[in-house]
Amino acid sequence: MNDILIRPFRPDDAAWLVEQHGRLYQLDEGFDDTFAPLVERILAEFVDAHDPTRERGWIAEQGGARLGSIFCVALNDHTAKLRLFLLMPEARGQGLGKRMLNTCMGFARDSGYRDMALWTHESHRAACALYRASGWQLTGSKKVHSFGCDLVEQSWEIRL
Repeated sequence: MNDILIRPFRPDDAAWLVEQHGRLYQLDEGFDDTFAPLVERILAEFVDAHDPTRERGWIAEQGGARLGSIFCVALNDHTAKLRLFLLMPEARGQGLGKRMLNTCMGFARDSGYRDMALWTHESHRAACALYRASGWQLTGSKKVHSFGCDLVEQSWEIRL
């Protein structure tokens, strides 16, 4: 675990991230093929137009193998949005998610944001437990049909 590096996202990470999001969400959640293009659009916007002083992405890597991602983007002047938090199955349950979340939240705090927000699904139980344990509050929940599935969307927030 100590040899896992959390490094800045690079544009050449984008194709891997799109592929892994599409593959893992299809395997784990049954998502259809509309999810990966959404991830691709999010990453393209980030690469093309992010403010590097207030927005950043990270990749967890071990021995050159990518293990996960997390992003901090501006929702508005005072609130950062956590996006594209992903851990490969082989990297789960070892504290790496907590390290990545702390990296992202620390950057948001140091960049002057007062709050953070995120959107996820109720089915991501381990991630939701991590958010709750880290002080995040569930602020909204609604049933939706997205990506070919019946889901429960959740909104979470934290004061930094």
